Amino acid sequence: MEISLPVTAGYSFGLRAADPCAQSVRMKAIIQHALCGFSLFMASVALMPWPVAAAAAPSAPMGRADAWHLLARTGFGAAPADVERFATLSREAAIDALLTDVRRRATLLPPAWAHRYERVFRPGMTAEQRRAANRREQVERGLELRAWWVAEMLATPTPLTERMTLFWHNHFATSQQKVRVASLMYRQNVLLREHALGNFAVLLREVAKDPAMLVWLDGAQNRRGAPNENFAREVMELFTLGEGRYTEADVREAARALTGWSVDPETGDFRFRRALHDPGVKTIFGRTGPHSGDDLITLLLAQPATAEFITRKLWREFVGEPRPEDAPEITRLAAAFRGSGYELKPLVAGILRTEAFWSPARRGELVKSPVDLVVGTLRTFAFEVEDAAPFAIVLRQLGQDLFAPPNVKGWPGGEAWLSTSTLLARKAFLNRLFRADEMREAANDATEGTDGMPRDARGLIDRDLPGQGRARAQMRFALGTAPAPMSPMGRAQLRGQFAFSATDWAARHGLDLTRADPGVAELLLASPPVQAQPVPRDALASLRALVLDPAYQLK
Repeated sequence: MEISLPVTAGYSFGLRAADPCAQSVRMKAIIQHALCGFSLFMASVALMPWPVAAAAAPSAPMGRADAWHLLARTGFGAAPADVERFATLSREAAIDALLTDVRRRATLLPPAWAHRYERVFRPGMTAEQRRAANRREQVERGLELRAWWVAEMLATPTPLTERMTLFWHNHFATSQQKVRVASLMYRQNVLLREHALGNFAVLLREVAKDPAMLVWLDGAQNRRGAPNENFAREVMELFTLGEGRYTEADVREAARALTGWSVDPETGDFRFRRALHDPGVKTIFGRTGPHSGDDLITLLLAQPATAEFITRKLWREFVGEPRPEDAPEITRLAAAFRGSGYELKPLVAGILRTEAFWSPARRGELVKSPVDLVVGTLRTFAFEVEDAAPFAIVLRQLGQDLFAPPNVKGWPGGEAWLSTSTLLARKAFLNRLFRADEMREAANDATEGTDGMPRDARGLIDRDLPGQGRARAQMRFALGTAPAPMSPMGRAQLRGQFAFSATDWAARHGLDLTRADPGVAELLLASPPVQAQPVPRDALASLRALVLDPAYQLK
């Protein structure tokens, strides 16, 4: 049975617990009541972390709970087969396995246009017609690029590579909405993947000269006599040092150092325009000289604050919001990071080896991003996806539009992902994913109506899409709609199909979902279910109850 995928719009806002130790419980409370639409409630015993046995010896197998935790935090979801395989490893061996032979290139071929830098030009077109054609082409290519990356996230044998690529995409936030040329966004994505777990110093130098970044932060407009401070400011505040670690004079002088960095309009490549560079003496961080843009990067890497800033941000990614007791560990890791010349693999491995990462109290502390939720669910349950484009659209509707972060700060993440609208949209997405068996049974068991559609399947569509167009709903038993005339995103919604059988999935992993088994929840949730689980009546109902539980929104 093939089913089209719907989307539901939603926007996010942030709520933050004052007490970091209570953050996990508070987030679960937020999730529960955003779903219900009521005010926050006091957390109950059901919100406590999973019971965890005493820590095993370093060489002992870590077990399923630890394996789930490691895979969910370093990739997208955790398929039971992977959980079982990692459960037999020690923590140290599992970390080594994750960081060994991580990919530096995508497994899937990019769109055919990805390596071309070109704009639409046809004889007879007016200037306005060319602009409209370029806009239309970039919208279509943007969707194709998003679909390609989602497909890569689903296909990659090393999810940590794509997680780190996404991390750097958010760190060096750049949006196609301003860059406009999809091929430049693709090039940047390739760059981020290549250095995702390599050397941060090399990555920073490459990103500083990346054409998409030069367009995004107006570096291409930075010239002698009229310096543009955008990139100079953001490279300090957002990319290396953090707020309060530089002066306005440093920003002004850094902008002068960066003058002359530009983009070749014919090829889209980086170009240094010497005639536009300010060769004069500049003072940056107390160092005086005829500093160039490359000298600025060297000065930034020499600041101890850079290593600490990156270490703290990766700590948030893998462990959670730093707590006061985490400070000595973060300081130690940052010093080692700087001492290594900014090698990323040892830093990530060091974070994953800390007691804080493995602490039961930190389980379920992180909110799943839309990518975590959508890609993680598809990977966990091994959905057979025909076209990734609809899932890229779902990510956009849930607040994480790939290649289009909201601003230069990127997506704020954490509790900002959660609101009444986004959680209802998340629930609607999961509910429809796990209707595949129901739709298949309806199609097999029901007699056909006069319109050629099984009556029971038609009833499901009518129930889910009151008042929507029948022709579009009938198309592949679509569970979504698209505006008319069809936009590229509308067409993508109707293309998207997937296949899933809960019974087959359970059998493949040796699970019996027709009886109450807490071990199944342990494979899917970071903490015990918030809602009382119904008595299982079939495999699909069991899975649906778990993925619709608020605890499924956490990792």
